[in-house]
Amino acid sequence: MIKLYSLKQHKKDGETPKSGNQKKASAAHLRITKDLNELTLPKTCTTEFPDPDDLLNFKLTICPDEGSYKGGKFNFSFKVGVNYPHEPPKVKCETTVYHPNIDLDGNVCLNILREDWKPVLTINSVIYGLQYLFLEPNPEDPLNKEAADVLQNNKRLFDMNVQKAMRGGVIGNTYFEKCLK
Repeated sequence: MIKLYSLKQHKKDGETPKSGNQKKASAAHLRITKDLNELTLPKTCTTEFPDPDDLLNFKLTICPDEGSYKGGKFNFSFKVGVNYPHEPPKVKCETTVYHPNIDLDGNVCLNILREDWKPVLTINSVIYGLQYLFLEPNPEDPLNKEAADVLQNNKRLFDMNVQKAMRGGVIGNTYFEKCLK
């Protein structure tokens, strides 16, 4: 209301309001700024912004401190699109990992990044969802069917495969680079 009054006052006085060369922030940029300001990272996660002026693209590192992936270090890239928060961010795992819900190309199977996304969800929700995947891998909704089958049929072998992969080893025909912290 005050802005309208000041615009009317400028017109009355014969002045042109100063819109300047300021670039208007997009809805996605405003929302990601809000999400990042309210971000409460668990102690096992860190973020990095390769370009401090670009909040729409950043990195997340998860270092689980319990479960099968304890001691590992897993890097993710986040790309927040112009339609955020109406569309989820694009998340890729940059670390090749033996995991039922992450394929060898880094695609992540997390329901809130697909069909269960809602605009009320935040980057914080996605980070906690990713962290939960390392604590409780879900063999019911796999991207890596081989890892899911081993998890369902032989948990001990699954844990051995995870450790072998994190140390830098070969499982099946796939070589996994060392990802221990």
